[in-house]
Amino acid sequence: MIRPLRRIVPILIAAALAAPVPALAQGGLPDTLGRIKAAGQINVAYSPDSIPFSQVDGGQPVGYSIDLCRSVVAAIARAVGNANLKVNWIPGTVTERLAAVKQGRAELDCANTTATVSRMADVDFSSLVFIDSGGFLVRSDGPLQSVDMLKGKKIAVIGGTTTEQRLRTMLRDRGLDATIVIVRDGPEGPAMLDAGTVDAFAGDKVKLVGLAVTSKNPAALALLAADLSFEPYGFAMPRNDSTFRLTVNRELTRLYISPEIDTIYNRWFGRLGRPSGVLTSMYLLNAIPD
Repeated sequence: MIRPLRRIVPILIAAALAAPVPALAQGGLPDTLGRIKAAGQINVAYSPDSIPFSQVDGGQPVGYSIDLCRSVVAAIARAVGNANLKVNWIPGTVTERLAAVKQGRAELDCANTTATVSRMADVDFSSLVFIDSGGFLVRSDGPLQSVDMLKGKKIAVIGGTTTEQRLRTMLRDRGLDATIVIVRDGPEGPAMLDAGTVDAFAGDKVKLVGLAVTSKNPAALALLAADLSFEPYGFAMPRNDSTFRLTVNRELTRLYISPEIDTIYNRWFGRLGRPSGVLTSMYLLNAIPD
């Protein structure tokens, strides 16, 4: 039976009014600052095992990215007029963190997340916060000396990362028949190398160094010289909210042109020496004039 249109329209309008919708700013864009102000809190996703960018120490998140993020959160607190803004730290893998931002369960992802065009279909990114390259961690007493020697080997990589995608592409392009072993988090890689269950662990180089020096036997691990990929890091945030993105980027700019960035860098990377020319250029290029 076909219902008359005059009876259907009121039903559809009532259903639409009853359905929950995200907070919107003027023009139909997400009002992230408004949501934070109303809740009196901000949800921040982070990685619990991405040394030295984002990790847990004494039950609290710490790291290079966390230091930058704490300054950004302070700027957000000032923007919403709440000096006592509560911060809820949400640990997770990169896949979980990006999903949390996309679905509105987190307003920021502060870790070592690579900004990519495909990810921008789901989230926006801040100005760049670091630049790294992908590589391979191997046993220092093993036979692996180059990427071409990975043929027939087992390579561990964290699932859902840009490293996994680029590793598969590299192996295919070079015609290297290797077995990819998916792991959930960073510490699994060095542990599997130590146990001899994999021959290499692929990941971002600075993170690999951090995992190696905190592993059970640091002297037994080494990095291959070759680069696997280029990894520009940014803070993920909700899409289509220029006001919120401006608040984040304005604070990053303030950090990049102040002595604070030297203090933060030296705290987490001082043992590696001064910032590379590429990283120094990144700071300059992302210090957006007011």
